[in-house]
Amino acid sequence: MLTVVLSILAGLLVLDVIIQTAGLIAILPLLERSPPFAVEPTAPAPAAERVSFCTPDGLTLHASLHLPLDGQPTGTVIFCPELGGDHWSATWYCRALMEAGFAVLAFDFRNQGQSEKMPGYVPIHWLTEYEVTDTLAAIQYVKERPDLNELPIGLFGISRGSSAALVAAARSPEIQCVACEGVFSISTMSLHYTLRWASLYHPAWIMKLYPMWHVRSTLAMARWISQSRRGCRYIVLENWVRKLAGRPVLVVVDGRDTYVLPDITESLYQYFPQTTTQRWTVRGAKHNMAREVDAAEFDRRIVEFFSQMTSGARETASGAKSRSIALAPSLNSRLSS
Repeated sequence: MLTVVLSILAGLLVLDVIIQTAGLIAILPLLERSPPFAVEPTAPAPAAERVSFCTPDGLTLHASLHLPLDGQPTGTVIFCPELGGDHWSATWYCRALMEAGFAVLAFDFRNQGQSEKMPGYVPIHWLTEYEVTDTLAAIQYVKERPDLNELPIGLFGISRGSSAALVAAARSPEIQCVACEGVFSISTMSLHYTLRWASLYHPAWIMKLYPMWHVRSTLAMARWISQSRRGCRYIVLENWVRKLAGRPVLVVVDGRDTYVLPDITESLYQYFPQTTTQRWTVRGAKHNMAREVDAAEFDRRIVEFFSQMTSGARETASGAKSRSIALAPSLNSRLSS
């Protein structure tokens, strides 16, 4: 009897290994296939200061710094562009912040835009430690720059850049707030599409035989294999956003996003600190196109959100007090429009 039981268990184990191996073979190519994002190029801003800084592993990243023309900035916002975009896209997404008196530093990630390329690394849509390292280098540049190092700092990211901003903020307590649009995580996203694709090829009763922890473990194994052969380390965003408790976060959701579907956003949103996270859904907006749909409301909300980090600075920085008084009427009129 014991021999029969052991034989059955061995057979089930072999079957499970075969099924899991087949799953890995099917998942890996899909995991490493980057969607064809259509990113419109943005013209350079002649008034911006072109700057560069180095990462801890020795790469030079290129950036643009947009400073107010009429005085000391009230705060600094570091902009993290999407995959396929460059630092000049900040002139579209951060236009209202520039007009409201913020300094905006926008940079190109490694192997993107004008920044130096890392040999052997091909970036795709998933966030890795390399993009977080680049964002932390941008934060360090701001902290070491004499005209910016006493100002409050916030982060603003688009798509993959928003994931980098969130993780970098979680690791940097000096970051006061984070805004993001089109955010997604490799864990939540890959689980959603795995279940969706599997339902197309397997009967529902077969899917019900596998507990969710089993599916998650197969995906974790696929991530491990993928990052090993791509020479990078993926970041599971859910593990980091919890650490933003106590700091304001703005999540802009694109209502007609066919890539980051509403169900995916909802699953990820549950991991954010609920007491300090705002969610704004822009109906009719496709991926990263909330400002295309409603530029006035987008600008108003972004300025209002980042103004939270400057209110205390205006009261405590005596050297900038007169500047704060001068800005208040124009800022209030923008927020009430």
